Amino acid sequence: MENFTLPETETKSPEKKKYESPPQEGSPEQSIEKFGVPSLPKQDNKIFTLTIIGQIEGHMVLPPQNKTTKYEHVIPQLVAVEQNPNIEGALIILNTVGGDVEAGLAIAEMINTLSKPTVSLVLGGGHSIGVVISCGCSYSLIAETATMTVHPIRLTGLIVGVSQVFEYLDKMQERIIDFVANHSRISREKFKELMFNTGQLGRDIGTVLVGHEAVDIGLIDEVGGLSRAVVKLDQMIKERKKEVNED
Repeated sequence: MENFTLPETETKSPEKKKYESPPQEGSPEQSIEKFGVPSLPKQDNKIFTLTIIGQIEGHMVLPPQNKTTKYEHVIPQLVAVEQNPNIEGALIILNTVGGDVEAGLAIAEMINTLSKPTVSLVLGGGHSIGVVISCGCSYSLIAETATMTVHPIRLTGLIVGVSQVFEYLDKMQERIIDFVANHSRISREKFKELMFNTGQLGRDIGTVLVGHEAVDIGLIDEVGGLSRAVVKLDQMIKERKKEVNED
């Protein structure tokens, strides 16, 4: 009898499930996931860039669909800017609708009290409390097409209509007016006039300023874009170095 050998059958091992490991700390994948860029500039860069975008989130957490800037993230970064000797200046880029008043004032005060030169650049919009933050920098710029809305403090939700509440709102509003008047070329009277203007917004009071209007009125120092902001900041850094060397 002839011997027959059965053909060898390939035994396939069951496919192993591939599990994706989470992005490593500081990896390009994490940068894309968190910041939308393939890589981040090194921290030894002499200019630190801070973006104030969306809505400024304060003590209350906003819904997840809102694009927000969280003040508890911003403040530690500003402390690091002050303490890092390699950082010589900060560029603050704003495209914000405003947000929490106290959080915005806290950010503005932090920026204003940095010992290093700061330049703000308003792109798109620097509305509401964004006006205060932009004025908190050593020098401010606005794009030609960018807008800024000046209006009184608004509150949402249930409000108890008693005199103490209105006194509190009035004091907070005075803090905003004082800060803007002390850190820009606009007077208190003119800023209050813009704030309580009734002839421009259909369903609200306030004023919308576009590009050159914000500069002409003294709220912003100059109309310009990114390249001009970087050049101005670099110039201020050199001037500060010269003053330090002379001392």
